[in-house]
Amino acid sequence: MGFDSHFQWTSAACTDVGRVRERNEDACLDLPAQQLWAVADGMGGHAVGDFASQAVVQALAALPPQPLLEDRMEATRAAMQGVNLALVDEAARLGVRCIGSTVVVLLAGDRRCGCLWAGDSRLYRLRGGELVRLTRDHNQVERLLARGLITPEQARHHPAQNTITRAVGAAATLAPEQLLTEVADGDVFLLCSDGLSNEVDDPDIAAVLAQQDPPQAAQTLLQMALDAGGRDNISVVVIRAADPYGSDKTLVNPELDT
Repeated sequence: MGFDSHFQWTSAACTDVGRVRERNEDACLDLPAQQLWAVADGMGGHAVGDFASQAVVQALAALPPQPLLEDRMEATRAAMQGVNLALVDEAARLGVRCIGSTVVVLLAGDRRCGCLWAGDSRLYRLRGGELVRLTRDHNQVERLLARGLITPEQARHHPAQNTITRAVGAAATLAPEQLLTEVADGDVFLLCSDGLSNEVDDPDIAAVLAQQDPPQAAQTLLQMALDAGGRDNISVVVIRAADPYGSDKTLVNPELDT
């Protein structure tokens, strides 16, 4: 029981501690053969943040193959809930308030992809030169923006930026948000922690994704975040979808595609 391979997926990931933090509490998952990618950002300020992010990506990497994207998303949700409960229990055992991690997961299947996320790690898509953020941050700043109390420019370095309202390990029940979207030939997806999105503007991100292949783009974006200050851990996963049949052709029987 394998994965639908209508699109050819190429991807690359990189992560860096940055120029200020003492440890890297981010973790990445780059599994194009399983059409599975993720970024997890351990809760800042906790000595066990790296434990939390690693627990998240390890649980995701262990997911069994399933043919239907909806089933894979449900299994992903269940795995995230399992890690959530384990982190809540571990925090109680250690006597700390929270052991947590943000997460953003991208799953591909047939001609679609699905995303589940909790926190402020993001998913972007570049299509036709236009960069669109597909996720919304689960933090206090996003709430202020939605109410029109601050501008997008004010949000960039707002004091409430790191006040996360949803994360793995933050509460007994995890409620990740999810989306399903169609994939087009040439789509480029970017998963990242806020160590990139807080340092590099969207137009600069778009230019890199449009001009460079995934391995180059991932390294370039990471370096741009470092050059801008690198005030947080930085994680980047760049994914490109290519339709080997051409955008104007239909694959009659996907099950026979090898």
